[in-house]
Amino acid sequence: MTDACIRAVVESIHSSPTQAVLYLSGGASLALGLLMSVPGASNTVLEAVVPYSRMSMFQLLTKIPAKYCSQQTADEMALLAYNRALKLSSPGSPVLGVGFTGSLATTRPKQGDHRFHLSTRTSDRHWASTVTLSKSLLGPEESRSRREGFKLLPTEGAIANACKVSSTFDSELTESDVVADECERFFDEDKELEQLINGQICFKYGNCFAETDKSNGDRKIILPGSFNPLHDGHLKLLEAATSICGDGYPCFELSAINADKPPLSIPQIKERVMQFEKIGKTVIISNQPYFYKKAELFPGSAFVIGADTAVRLINPKYYDGSYDRMIETLSGCKRTGCTFIVAGRKVDGTFKVLEDFDVPEVLKDMFVPIPAERFRMDISSTEIRRSCGP
Repeated sequence: MTDACIRAVVESIHSSPTQAVLYLSGGASLALGLLMSVPGASNTVLEAVVPYSRMSMFQLLTKIPAKYCSQQTADEMALLAYNRALKLSSPGSPVLGVGFTGSLATTRPKQGDHRFHLSTRTSDRHWASTVTLSKSLLGPEESRSRREGFKLLPTEGAIANACKVSSTFDSELTESDVVADECERFFDEDKELEQLINGQICFKYGNCFAETDKSNGDRKIILPGSFNPLHDGHLKLLEAATSICGDGYPCFELSAINADKPPLSIPQIKERVMQFEKIGKTVIISNQPYFYKKAELFPGSAFVIGADTAVRLINPKYYDGSYDRMIETLSGCKRTGCTFIVAGRKVDGTFKVLEDFDVPEVLKDMFVPIPAERFRMDISSTEIRRSCGP
C-alpha cells in the first residue's frame, strides 16, 4: 500500500470526531509516529504512552501481569486507555482506547513466536486481535524499521475501524506469512451501565448533549445529585453557577453508587437520565459518590454544591475525626484544579451561606460563594417526593 494511501486514511481518522488515548508497548512506534506526523493529530490523540520497560508496564496496570506480551494485557491496556480518554475528552465526543503489546525479533535469537496483540475499546465495542508472523519474515537480519512496519498497518487499520473510517490495507503478506485471530464484542446500553456499576468503566454520558453549551470551554461545571426527581431548583442552580464561573461546560452528574444506600438499578438510572434527555440537558452517569474521587475523575472541574454539603466537606467528623486528614484529602482535590461553587441552603432549619462557615485558610480559594440574591430556592427533591405522596 502506498504512503499516500496510508496518509489519506490517517487524515480521515483525524477528520472524525473520535478522540483517543493510546497505550503502545513492544514497538509500534511507526504507527504512533504516523498518527502524530499527519496534520490534525490534536483532533484525535488526547494522550499516547509507551510503557516500554517492565516497570513502566507494572505502573500502568498497577499490577504485575501474568504475561507482559498477551492478549489479556493488551485488552487491559485498551480499557485503561478508554477510561483515560473519557476523562480527557470533550463532552459528547466518541472516545477510543487502544492497547498494543508485541514480541518480535530482536538482534538476539528469538525463542517463541513473533507476535503482537492489539485491542481497541469504544463505548459499545471491544475488538481484539492476535497476529503471529512467520519467523522467516522477521529474522535478526531484518531492520528495525521493517519489523515495526509489520505492526503499522494493523494498528492504523484498527484505529480507523474504531473511528468508523473506511480503510483497506494491503500488507502484501500471504496466509502462510501471518496468522490472525480476531474477536469482537458489542455492548448495549444496559451492558455498559452494568460495567459502570461494576467499576470497569468510570463514567458515561447520557444520550443528550446541550449543543449551545459546547462552545463554552472544556472545563466542566458539574452539579452532582440523585435527581429523584430533577426539578427547577437544580436547573436554576446550575445556571447561576455557570454565570459565576464564566467559561465551562455545564452538566449534571448522577452517581450510580451511593455511599449510604444500595447502588441504583439499571432501570432506575435510565429513568432518571430520561429526565435530562426530555429537556435537552447533559448528564454524566458516574460510579463515584465521594468528592475526592470525583476530583480525580473530573480534574479541573467546578462542582456545584449546597452549603449543607460544604459544611460536611470541611467537618473532620467525616474523615475519621482527623482534621489533618480532612486538609490532606481536600488539598488533593485542590491539586487536581477542582473548585466548589457553593449555594446557600438550609442547615438544621436555618438558611446558611458559605460565609457562615469557618473554611480553613489553606482551602479558602477552593470555595466560591453564590450570593443569595443570585440564587435561593429552599425546596428539595425530598420535599417534592413527600408532596406527591406514595
